Order: sequence, then C-alpha cells, then structure tokens
Amino acid sequence: MFRHGYQIRNQSAHHFLTFQIVGWIDIFSRKEYRDIVVDSFNFCHKTKGLKIYGWVIMSNHIHCILSSPEGKLSDTIRDLKRHTSKYILESIENATESRRDWMLHQFKYYASRHSRNEHYQLWTHENHPIEIVLSSNMFDQRLNYIHENPVRAGVVELPEEYLYSSARDYAGKKGLIEIDFMA
Repeated sequence: MFRHGYQIRNQSAHHFLTFQIVGWIDIFSRKEYRDIVVDSFNFCHKTKGLKIYGWVIMSNHIHCILSSPEGKLSDTIRDLKRHTSKYILESIENATESRRDWMLHQFKYYASRHSRNEHYQLWTHENHPIEIVLSSNMFDQRLNYIHENPVRAGVVELPEEYLYSSARDYAGKKGLIEIDFMA
C-alpha cells in the first residue's frame, strides 16, 4: 500500500528535507533543545559521513540539505531523529520546563496514533525529501529558502544574523555546524 509520496529513492543523492515536531509544537524556542540537534548533526557529520550543505532550526521544524555519499541517508536520518528525540524528551522530563506536562501529554497523544511508538512521539515520521538536481538552480533555490526562513518569520532582518542556520557560514562567519560547501 502506498503511504507517503515523499521517499528517498537515491540514498546518495542530495536532498532537501524537512523534519517537523508533531503538532507543530514550538520545542525549539529553548536553546537546550536546539543544541541537542546541533550536536547530533555534528556527530553524524563527523562519524557517519553525513554531508550538510545547508540547515536552519526554526521553532518547530528543521530544513536542511543533506547527502550521504556512502548511500545511507535514510539510516542516518533515522538515527539522528531517534537520538535527538531520546535526549530532548529526557531533557523535558528532567528539567524545569514550564510546559513540561502539556508537552509530554501532546507527545503521548501523538504516539498513541501510531503503532511504531511506545510512549512518546517527538518527530513526525515524514521527512518530505526532495531530491535536488545539481545541474539545475534547484540547490540555490532551496538553500535561499532555508536561509530566508528566519527572515520571513520576523526573527531577524538578515539571514546571517540567525545563529541556528548555515547562512552564517555562507556569509563568511563561523556557524555551529560544519558545512560542506558545494564545489
């Protein structure tokens, strides 16, 4: 049975992806949770061969352009989402999060709607991958979309002002995640 229109068919190709928090819950309004994602991206870059060309963390979703020359992009994304989910949920459970009870209730509700989850669900199961054809201007369009996200949201005036984005790297500043620039 066909479940999702978006699938990673070519595991080594460049993909534009979106990772969403269930219910569009604004979890990344807290630095602690954003930093878990940053650390996880850096770990996957260093140890799993994940290539990161662009990224942005918004309040309830992440956009990124990734590839895995070793052809295991789906596996790496699965591991990244599993790891971040575990540590973000632990942080919510153990920290003085003012929205703790409400958030855990929401994550439990979304978990109950899918047989894959036992207790909580943080991320949606979809990643909305769009394969990027490098011979077109698609890469630049998607990268600009990523970098303009905080500007469109009214968070900053200029893309490079937003700390949790690769726009800083493309503007010649040091970003939080090591970027693989397109040749």
